[in-house]
Amino acid sequence: MLALFPFFSKKHNDEDAAIIRFVEKSFGYRPKNLELFHRALTHKSIAHNNDELSNERLEFLGDAILDAVIAELLLRLYPNEDEGYLTKIKSQLVSRRTLSLIGEEMEIGQVLRYNRGRSIKMATIEGNAVEALVGAMYLDAGYIQVKKSLNDHILRKY
Repeated sequence: MLALFPFFSKKHNDEDAAIIRFVEKSFGYRPKNLELFHRALTHKSIAHNNDELSNERLEFLGDAILDAVIAELLLRLYPNEDEGYLTKIKSQLVSRRTLSLIGEEMEIGQVLRYNRGRSIKMATIEGNAVEALVGAMYLDAGYIQVKKSLNDHILRKY
């Protein structure tokens, strides 16, 4: 019976539980492969110190997925606008500044892992981590789930 409920069959530490709560609250999604989400929330400043992988590759993937979701949404919202207009709107929606503000608003800094002893611009790593979480969710559940989470929990709220 426990195999049907993998969350209950595995003991999670406090960090795992915090990440699960954060992703559920922010994206309305319960992670299956928690390692992906740990990686998404690990900045390179600490990844090298602990010999772990940073979130940079997931950030790269998340950026592409975010672009696709936003482009699809804009095509539906603005059926009569040209490519130039759509590109302008998309670039505003997925800009570093916008993603940083979203990361700050969702309080992503509380679950981010980074070297607190270094001078790091939090706004930058928060925005990057939002993209990395999108990449992690894509690998964990696919495009349809990412699109649903972004539409229901990010675009509507922010």
